Amino acid sequence: MSPFTKLLTLSGVRISAARAARRQYSSLTAELIENMDKKATWDRFYTESSSSTNTFKHFEWFFGFDAVRDFIMPLLQTKPHPDGLLQVLDMGCGTSALGPCIYRHSPLPVRVTCADISPIAVRLMREQVQTKAIQPHNLSSRLEFIELDCTQLHEHYGCSSVDLIVDKGTTDALLRSKEGKWKANQVLKQCLMVLRSSGSLLQFSDEDPDARLLWLETEAQEPGVMAADVGVQEVGELRGMTYYCYQVTPRSIV
Repeated sequence: MSPFTKLLTLSGVRISAARAARRQYSSLTAELIENMDKKATWDRFYTESSSSTNTFKHFEWFFGFDAVRDFIMPLLQTKPHPDGLLQVLDMGCGTSALGPCIYRHSPLPVRVTCADISPIAVRLMREQVQTKAIQPHNLSSRLEFIELDCTQLHEHYGCSSVDLIVDKGTTDALLRSKEGKWKANQVLKQCLMVLRSSGSLLQFSDEDPDARLLWLETEAQEPGVMAADVGVQEVGELRGMTYYCYQVTPRSIV
């Protein structure tokens, strides 16, 4: 084979590989757009993301911990309950550093549970923490990663047992899926069931308050069963998009 022919052959391989990569990326993007409520979609996403590099890198939806720490940390200033630890859930954690950062920065003892429906994401996070140990601010704090469908929070938590639930993009993913709205409603109801009366759910989202507040205020109320107060603050603008923090706090049923 002449050098020129060899170069053409190698170029053809590179071009074919690039085209295949683009097709694969396009296929995954289309699946994410339509099926963000499906476990298989996220298993594929984290499998392909981790296989594309030899070095672990946290994947952050929207933004990282530093952008929202001032919304989260003030809610962890109350004294722990008699069981000794404030219970914090990072719901739909993926491979975000959000949960580990709460664990690392909280001055009060916390048990941070990072939960995701994808066992691939959970395994990647466990492996990362084993490889690179995180030192907590409070030596009594605990950090765990579990596989959990967040429409079934009651399988892991008892009623009124959680102090803070952080949702960075999980509800957005459900609401924007073809078949995810029912699941988003279920997640909200499950959150209100497992939160203490002094606890809060924080939803970080790019959805406009006109739409999200109406949905939250409607779905968080069920006469004689549950009620909640809902508020919103602007997080700020990033890459031309405005983000919000929606705080949902259970209210006692009289």
